[in-house]
Amino acid sequence: MSNLVIEYQYFGSINYINTLFQFSNIEFEVYESFQKMSFRNRMVLAGSNGLVTLSVPLEKGRDQKQPIRDVRISYSLPWQQQHWRTIESCYNRSPFYEFYRDGLERIFSSRPVYLLDLNRDVQQWLWKVLKVPAGFSETSSYQTQILENSFDARNRWMPKNFRSDHGSIRYRQVFEDRIGFQPNLSILDLLFCMGPSAHSLLKGNVLSI
Repeated sequence: MSNLVIEYQYFGSINYINTLFQFSNIEFEVYESFQKMSFRNRMVLAGSNGLVTLSVPLEKGRDQKQPIRDVRISYSLPWQQQHWRTIESCYNRSPFYEFYRDGLERIFSSRPVYLLDLNRDVQQWLWKVLKVPAGFSETSSYQTQILENSFDARNRWMPKNFRSDHGSIRYRQVFEDRIGFQPNLSILDLLFCMGPSAHSLLKGNVLSI
């Protein structure tokens, strides 16, 4: 199979990104209904006291059933500043924080109206810094039945099960001496800790999906 169908995520997990390296074409699902308790609007990092979850607040809350294309981001609270301060607190002493800081600051200083647009911006930045070898496109309609030559990875990695994944890349983490190694965190953790070598780690790790 050469084609992968998958949802956009907000700085998706390492295994989510790892999967993108195993296909020649990635098709992002943009006609689904919004699904709560997913990584579409959240990411998980490692702090000095354990895991830290950051969520993008949404207008109408997380229980809405509308199409993902219509889900709006709420700016009633300064969530961008909060996310950036948390990232800085967790990783300002990591080897490659300075290397990626400017590009990330541009993402967190923008104010996209829709969650889908934010996730597109995030994915395009990741595509560039990680040098993902696949081509990518977006779905033109919601597919209940995936074509025979495609693999359906929609909802494969969710907050309820992402830590149970096997085959996650092992590397030295910032707070590993305090809280132990934490598998399958947001791709930001791998980038801040390993920098450009994250590309070869992802390319060389064949994940069982």
